[in-house]
Amino acid sequence: MTVEPKIEESWKTVLADEFQKEYFKNIKKTLVEEKEKYRIFPPSNQIFSAYNTTPLHNVKVVIIGQDPYHGVGQANGLCFSVRDGVPHPPSLVNIFKELCENYGYTYPVSGDLMPWAKQGVFLLNATLTVRENHANSHKDIGWQYFTDATIKAISDNCEKVVFLLWGGFAKKKMKLIDTKKHIILTSGHPSPLSANRGYWFGNQHFLKTNELLTNNGLKPIDWRIE
Repeated sequence: MTVEPKIEESWKTVLADEFQKEYFKNIKKTLVEEKEKYRIFPPSNQIFSAYNTTPLHNVKVVIIGQDPYHGVGQANGLCFSVRDGVPHPPSLVNIFKELCENYGYTYPVSGDLMPWAKQGVFLLNATLTVRENHANSHKDIGWQYFTDATIKAISDNCEKVVFLLWGGFAKKKMKLIDTKKHIILTSGHPSPLSANRGYWFGNQHFLKTNELLTNNGLKPIDWRIE
């Protein structure tokens, strides 16, 4: 039985085998059961937003988050991003503070990172869904097999991608990346706990990423969010 989601064609092709595996069928079954009891975020049509906005062949930068925001109206399928008009969660606030320090930008009004995704920044949560008000509630339903396969697919099929691994969780994904083909930048997580201890601010990842892209003959990212 085919259980392929509505996902952009390049991803559908490279991840075709994953859709037929037992774990992916279990994800679908679990989500059906969960939705009978709880609210699940992001909405079904946004679960694969990162994939549908940034095709495989367009990926230039990868940012890895842990799981979606679990508050009502926050998650939009892109890691660290919130829907337009939603107050910025603490980690996103610190991301924007570092960005503004790097470039002298005015702090953004919107927290929607879709402009980044459209330019080739793949904003991947390791777990693609979450139960309302229950962080990390879907971390064991199988998503990480799928997103690990995604990271491996980027490593195998793309060249000179800049991977931004923020915090211990993201750094564990380093083993999936071919460091002979790609560049990895690491730092602490932008959450207040990490940032306030000096592990986030000053990493200059936005500046460094664009320097790397430019040096590799690629168009830099316009990081501005209005």
